Amino acid sequence: MRCLLDTHTLLWWLFDDPRLSQTVRGILTDPSNAAFVSSASAWEIATKYRLGKLDSAAPLVQDMAGWIARAGFVELPVAIAHTQRAGSWPQQHRDPFDRMLAAQSVIEELPVLSRDRALAQFGVLPVW
Repeated sequence: MRCLLDTHTLLWWLFDDPRLSQTVRGILTDPSNAAFVSSASAWEIATKYRLGKLDSAAPLVQDMAGWIARAGFVELPVAIAHTQRAGSWPQQHRDPFDRMLAAQSVIEELPVLSRDRALAQFGVLPVW
C-alpha cells in the first residue's frame, strides 16, 4: 500500500503520540507499505513552530528531511499540478495545507492517513 501522511499523523508517529490509531500504526509498521510525507507538511510544521503553536517541533524544524528519512518515509514534493488542483477547488476550506494534501492525494492516488474528516469535501476519504 502507498499512502500519504497528514501532518498530525507524521507528528504523532514521530513523537509516539497515543492518539495515533492502531490502524495507522499497523500501516506504518508494515515494511511492504510506502509512506509519503508532503513537503507541504514540512512547511506547515515550520510555520506553526515559527508562530509558537508547535513548540515541540524544534528538532524537526532543524532537520525535517533527516527525520523523514530515518522514519523510512519518502518525501513527496509539491508539483505544479498539485498547486493548480489545490488552488482551483471551489470549496470554501481555507487551510492551504489541507488543500495541498488533498490535491496530492487525488493526483497521486494516495489515501491520506488522517483523522481529519474535512478532507472528504475534496473527495478524499481519510484512513484512520
